Amino acid sequence: MPISLARFASMDPYILVSAVNMQLRDDYASLSDLCRAHEIDEAALTEKLKQAGFSYDAEHKQFK
Repeated sequence: MPISLARFASMDPYILVSAVNMQLRDDYASLSDLCRAHEIDEAALTEKLKQAGFSYDAEHKQFK
């Protein structure tokens, strides 16, 4: 079962990026699909990971 992202704002960013990338790889066609499925704000998730030094690469469908 995938890790719930409902409380992503309080998650360690390195655990979060791992969970998001795994779910993007295995379960979702896009970041938007993942955010809709988890009912989370895409901009807030992207900003949280940006603050930790990660940016979203849409071509490869992962945060790097």
